[in-house]
Amino acid sequence: MIDSAQLLEDAERLLPDLIDLRRRIHRAPELGLALPNTQATVLDEIDGLALDTRTGESVSSVVADLAVGAGPVVLLRGDMDALPMPEDTGLEFASAIDGCMHACGHDAHTAMLVGAARLLHARRAQLPGTVRFMFQPGEEGHHGARYMIEEGVLDGDVPVDAAFALHVSPNLPSGTIWTRGGPLMASADVLEIKVSGKGGHASTPYLASDPMPIAAEIVQALQVMVTRRINTFDPVVVTITKIRAGTTDNVIPEAVDMLGTLRAVSEHSRALAIDAMNQLVEGIASAHGMRAELTVHKGYPVTINHDDGASFALEVASDLLGAEGAGKMPAPVMGAEDFSYVLQRRPGAMSFLGVCPPGEHPARAHACHSNRMTIDEAAMSVGAAMYAALAVEYLGRGERDSPR
Repeated sequence: MIDSAQLLEDAERLLPDLIDLRRRIHRAPELGLALPNTQATVLDEIDGLALDTRTGESVSSVVADLAVGAGPVVLLRGDMDALPMPEDTGLEFASAIDGCMHACGHDAHTAMLVGAARLLHARRAQLPGTVRFMFQPGEEGHHGARYMIEEGVLDGDVPVDAAFALHVSPNLPSGTIWTRGGPLMASADVLEIKVSGKGGHASTPYLASDPMPIAAEIVQALQVMVTRRINTFDPVVVTITKIRAGTTDNVIPEAVDMLGTLRAVSEHSRALAIDAMNQLVEGIASAHGMRAELTVHKGYPVTINHDDGASFALEVASDLLGAEGAGKMPAPVMGAEDFSYVLQRRPGAMSFLGVCPPGEHPARAHACHSNRMTIDEAAMSVGAAMYAALAVEYLGRGERDSPR
């Protein structure tokens, strides 16, 4: 259905504008569900295109439909929010907002989706259906996709038939597309553990109930639990990232508070790990005459690509970039994504776009969520073309033959 060479050429022609847009968003990052400036920038960038555009009621989202006659509806998502962290890249367009950085590539995602809207608008005569552009806030832990789903992004007079998303990765060769069927990214739950004992003088621990060594024992036991209670081929990751207790050198504290994360690539292992952790935390504390409580704050579910959707995405990428430009991932990654909510309700797939910076090796490049993360901006033309190719191919095949 598509002329791959022409599509890539058109995307490359847009690249200077996409780089400029990405840098403007990068310099002025916004956090969470309220992104008024980023939302306004997106609206300005797509103004003049034949799109039916609406904004969110509870969040700073933008939904834009390119509707051309009867046919299926395919959704393309780009997230827009940044992370609450400092930037140390030294870039001339580095964040001007203290403690806020686009360290996960959402600035590039937004720019690429704008580019795709322009590419598809120019090809609207070839689109027997509707392309829905989903510009989403609040991916970084704020459940933005869920808010947009509640506001009807998947519904309408003609509901969405399939959904696709791209996510950049500096740790993949620039300009390549990677995905897999089944679990692509992990679930993400926040763990809080409180160990309660009895305070006292540090010189007489036998007169107190010191929660410190119990907390240390729990941390070690959690790692043993992962290797001995969970199937190696259905793994979980448990990491304790913060331990807080005490006030000075000669006082045994009454309690220790711990914070951490649980990652899993199946709901089965996720539930098994939570049950095992509860048993372990309570049992270790009880064995020492103390109390401990685990609280699990459920985060994003496992991001599970539909097999047909992932195969379709790889086929489109191969047609667009050649066989060497697309690859099947051998295993999931343990990061998490709220596109998982979309894929729970509609068939489709998320894919990774390699953006390893020039002169760097993918294995050594600063990863997403690093304060020094940078990208090869030239790869954004591939991302915009890939978004557009997914829509053209999906709609061209018609609802009956599209991936399910």
